[in-house]
Amino acid sequence: MFIYLCKKIAVPGNVQLRCISWNKNEGFIACGGEDGLLKVLKLETQTDEAKIKGLAAPSNLSMNQTLEGHSGSVQVVTWNEQYHKLTTSDQNGLIIVWMMYKGAWYEEMINNRNKSVVRSMSWNADGQKICIVYEDGAVIVGSVDGNRIWGKDLKGTHLCHVTWSSDSKVLLFGMSNGEIHIYDSQGNFIVKMKLSCLANLTGAFRIAGIHWYHGTEGYIEPDCPCLAVCYDNGRCQIMRDENDQNPILIDTGMNVVCIQWNHCGSVLAVAGSLKATSQDNNVNIVQFYTPFGEHLRTLKVPGKQMSALSWEGSGLKIALAVDSYIYFANIRPDYKWGYCSNTVVYAYTRPDRPEYCVVFWDTKNNEKYVKYVKSLISITTYGDFCVLATKADEDQPQV
Repeated sequence: MFIYLCKKIAVPGNVQLRCISWNKNEGFIACGGEDGLLKVLKLETQTDEAKIKGLAAPSNLSMNQTLEGHSGSVQVVTWNEQYHKLTTSDQNGLIIVWMMYKGAWYEEMINNRNKSVVRSMSWNADGQKICIVYEDGAVIVGSVDGNRIWGKDLKGTHLCHVTWSSDSKVLLFGMSNGEIHIYDSQGNFIVKMKLSCLANLTGAFRIAGIHWYHGTEGYIEPDCPCLAVCYDNGRCQIMRDENDQNPILIDTGMNVVCIQWNHCGSVLAVAGSLKATSQDNNVNIVQFYTPFGEHLRTLKVPGKQMSALSWEGSGLKIALAVDSYIYFANIRPDYKWGYCSNTVVYAYTRPDRPEYCVVFWDTKNNEKYVKYVKSLISITTYGDFCVLATKADEDQPQV
């Protein structure tokens, strides 16, 4: 995997950015910051000719709209991709739902509880329900058309994160004391999550991010770890589900501010800064990991304070909010492919299959043959031959 910074966009008036979110389906980028700043941008799409030549990312914006409505610092922005809506919230607790009409974004709904600040919002996988958590312990679950489904006051708790499971049956609530509580979809407490990554550590640690990949683009192998939890002290755990007693543990060795899976759950990006050893300024970095905790790459990012990151829908770009700039990095994944006797062999995952789909494309006859392979590690070719390497099953001692 190869990663490099390719572009930066300045926010007018040197306004500090707080959050960023890239719409996976339609390519809109929402970013929020101080003084009610909320913008929706879109990079120009590349022409087919530029794609074929492998030219760098497009540099012009096809959309650059400032959305008026917030006065306080915008702290949470989240897309509902199925229903083409944007939900935003600011430090005063004002929530606005935006919809697109005739090529521009307009206010559709407003909600202001006037009591506390919204710390996190999460749409479920099919975009039908949103869960909103306030710092003072209030939880609201609403429908996409603006109706309240249920509300709850978790007394004596301070909330900072929320996320749905892929089947919408489970909600995870991240507490400001670092605990994660598991609830059912009706708001009934089930159990506290076991946090192996904080074993042998004393003190309270803040949750930097909880991201549950919903499997919308398939998994790189059956029963793949897909729920990532990370703390500001750099400790992470990646779990197969909310009850996983044997999670993958990572110590990133950095101060973490944000985490996010790419579109297919094959790479976890962890953004933050290296722990300063001397009086030097912090160095902003993004670390990239596989779901099994293997470190892939480190990207250094200029600027003082990185606040958020978001993947593009194809997994080929990442947007980073740093100070009053958006930086873009291009990602060149390590594709599984090879070429032997006029045949291109390549592999990808599909939402409807647990295995890799391996395609043998005979370029002479333009015919394709498909083979499904479990837990594919690598493809290599030589002369007329192609070798597929796979992970062995636990009960079969072979590769």
